[in-house]
Amino acid sequence: MNLQERIKAFAALGHKIQSLPTEQIQELAQKAKGQNNWFIKESVSAAFEGIRKMLDEQLLNQWAEKYPALAYTIQAKKIGVVMAGNIPMVGFHDFLCVLLSGHKLLAKLSSQDSFLMKTLAQWLTEIEPRFSESIQFADRLNEADAYIATGSDNTARYFHHYFGKKPNIIRANRTSLAVLSETETEEDFQNLGKDIFQYFGLGCRNVSKLFVPAGFSFPKLLNALQSFEYVAKHHKYVNNYDYNKSIFLVNRVEHLDTGFLLLRESEETVSPISVLHYEYYQSESELKKKLELCSSKTQCVTGKGFIPFGQAQLPSLDDYADGIDTMHFLTTL
Repeated sequence: MNLQERIKAFAALGHKIQSLPTEQIQELAQKAKGQNNWFIKESVSAAFEGIRKMLDEQLLNQWAEKYPALAYTIQAKKIGVVMAGNIPMVGFHDFLCVLLSGHKLLAKLSSQDSFLMKTLAQWLTEIEPRFSESIQFADRLNEADAYIATGSDNTARYFHHYFGKKPNIIRANRTSLAVLSETETEEDFQNLGKDIFQYFGLGCRNVSKLFVPAGFSFPKLLNALQSFEYVAKHHKYVNNYDYNKSIFLVNRVEHLDTGFLLLRESEETVSPISVLHYEYYQSESELKKKLELCSSKTQCVTGKGFIPFGQAQLPSLDDYADGIDTMHFLTTL
């Protein structure tokens, strides 16, 4: 296949996703939930929507134009990809990059998210059967020529040990932040709520910490977030909320409580499920320094002058995880 054939196949996959009836998404989500109880219909639907937006043919062509090497026939190599399973189909972008670059995918799927990824692969090979020769799922990746692996800080050390002798991209823990300026509207806070609560806060693009100006008044924000109270209906989420609240109370940790979200002042960036950290800043220069200090562990920042509120979970094709250009890596092997 040449580049245009590969692009058209992925664009057709986008059209298939767009045409999925609600009943089918519900059915897929139900099966996926059997592997991962966090995968409710709303989360699966949101993930499909994010993928659909990526697979716009014009956007795919514009993205590919940035990498002239894609237009040439390459010697296809086996790319071992270790995929995470924290949110539905989180490994899709690597799936797309490897196959669009003309290489072969050798993927180790997370046991938490194998059904949906295999479903996407099945749909793609039905659209373009030649892709079946380039997609393989396996538990061991010994045969790979290069690696892309995503996991925690602990598993990243493991990945470096086992994959370090070959070309690799190894990703570890990251989280996302939001910057408030006291000029936000009700709509801004509603959109910020999406960045906080979508996928129950389990993704690296979920906001886990706020930077707020000194003297920031919280009531307007807390009132706006009440519309996300539905998260407390999920037993795993509410168990986390109850546990963290009990820890705060026993240890007399000052905090704000919406009844389903705990806000705590902290310099830490990563917060547990159901907890949102916040930190005050006195000036723009101080804010800049604070953001720089945690930049190596930050996936994205939302707010005015940053990624718009509500868009954290909708990265563009070239908004690469950990800021590492996956396609450049693949086209220069």
